[in-house]
Amino acid sequence: MLRKTLLICGILTSLLYVAMNVFIPMLWPSYNSCSQTVSELSAIGAPTRAVWVPFGLLYALLFITFGWGVMKSTIQNRHLRLVGILLLINGVISLAWVYAPMHLREVLAAGGATISDTIHLLFAFVTVLLMVFAIGIGAVSFGMRFRLYSIISLLVLLTFGILTSMDAASVNKNLPTPWIGVWERINIGVFLLWIVVLSVILFRNENLSVKTRTE
Repeated sequence: MLRKTLLICGILTSLLYVAMNVFIPMLWPSYNSCSQTVSELSAIGAPTRAVWVPFGLLYALLFITFGWGVMKSTIQNRHLRLVGILLLINGVISLAWVYAPMHLREVLAAGGATISDTIHLLFAFVTVLLMVFAIGIGAVSFGMRFRLYSIISLLVLLTFGILTSMDAASVNKNLPTPWIGVWERINIGVFLLWIVVLSVILFRNENLSVKTRTE
């Protein structure tokens, strides 16, 4: 029962993050989800930061709990246990990320970047790597259908990750980025959906310690 409770946190994290990205932007009338990044919602000086931070902390705690649940569910499955460790680290970074926000575009363009912006970018880079490795390692843990689904997820992440990075420099210069929010949210959505699928698979399987790859 404890294991299943921990695994449900994976689904809750995805639902919470989607809700955060739907409702919190409404508190900032000039914010545009298509042309602005998610990080701008928690930026220093953003009118939505005070609301985003507590929910961001809750998201991180749920994610850490889910990572722990994956680890506890896969004692003898080395690949899935490693996935659990990667997810746990991802959650810890998400927890710390809240305290390393970026500045608003106007401030960055005026040369107002600080160490907080540098750490924020570093966390973003590491988070993407953790996402890629978690999906890649998780792909070989179950049957062919999940493997194919994971490969497709990785391809989508690569494609829209490149598109996002191409517009990243324009954020610091306060230049137009008409689609950066779309590209970034597709990437995040792909990962959140993968987490939900993984949660469901683990939740439905009782004997994970002897799970084979041929199911």
